[in-house]
Parts: sequence; C-alpha cells; structure tokens
Amino acid sequence: MKHGSTLFLQFVVVLIGIGALAFLLWEPQVEGVNKHATFLEVYFKDAFLAYVYLGSILFFVALYQAFKVLGYAGRNQIFSQAAVNALRTIKYCAIGIICFVAISVIFMASGDPDDRPPGIFMRILVAFPSIVVATAAAMFERVLQSAVDLKSENDLTV
Repeated sequence: MKHGSTLFLQFVVVLIGIGALAFLLWEPQVEGVNKHATFLEVYFKDAFLAYVYLGSILFFVALYQAFKVLGYAGRNQIFSQAAVNALRTIKYCAIGIICFVAISVIFMASGDPDDRPPGIFMRILVAFPSIVVATAAAMFERVLQSAVDLKSENDLTV
C-alpha cells in the first residue's frame, strides 16, 4: 500500500476518534432529561451514561488497533504476527461492544415504555456495524494468519 494512502486512512481513523469523543461529551448535555441539570448531575448521577462511557473504551481500543494495522500496512509489515494480533484485538473489541449493547437492554427494560422503540433503534445502530466489523476482522485475521504461517514455513525451508 502506498504510504500516502495509509497516512490518509490513519488521519480518518483519528478524525473518527475525535468525533466520537466529542459526541460522547456533548450529547448528554443536550439530552432532554439533562436540560436543566448541572455538570455534576449530568456526568455523575446517570448510571447508563457511565455504562456507555465504559463500553466506549472498547471502541477507542479498536480504533487504536486499526491505526496500528494501517501503520503496519504503510511499512509493508502487514503479513506479520503483530498485524494478526491487532486484528484479533479489533475482533474481540467488536464482540465486547455487541455484549455491552445486549446487556444494555436491562437499562431499557426498567425505563419508560415510550423510550423503548428509539432505544431499540439506537442499539441496532451500534450493534449492526459492530457485527460487520467483528466478521471482517475475523476474516482478515484468518487470511493474514494463513499468510504468516506460510511465510514462516517458507523461512524454515530456506
């Protein structure tokens, strides 16, 4: 891969991370429930918000690993065990996000019944891309692991 392409993609990954962090910090302040709440009430009295922030750690870890994979591609080291490990971490992070979304249904069940349809829609908006990422990362991990194994077999025979 060309170095310019990987730099551009790494820049996009950083922008996604900055945008996600800005959204996580901005959205609770404009939420209807928190309209007249103080800063401390918004961020420290909402158990679901703490749960979302805890689950978002996996998202940022996956973004960092994607940044690393792009770095390996830029240095022509994509067929290395480190790249395979980074893809494996991305896969586990995506699966973890799916689990966080599934467990969050408990919060939804105890809430207002009028909030359930949009809550289900928001969970689908998070879970579906996570499923796609987990599947793609597993597929790429398998392909790269096969290439790394083949490369190590060739190195042993030479």
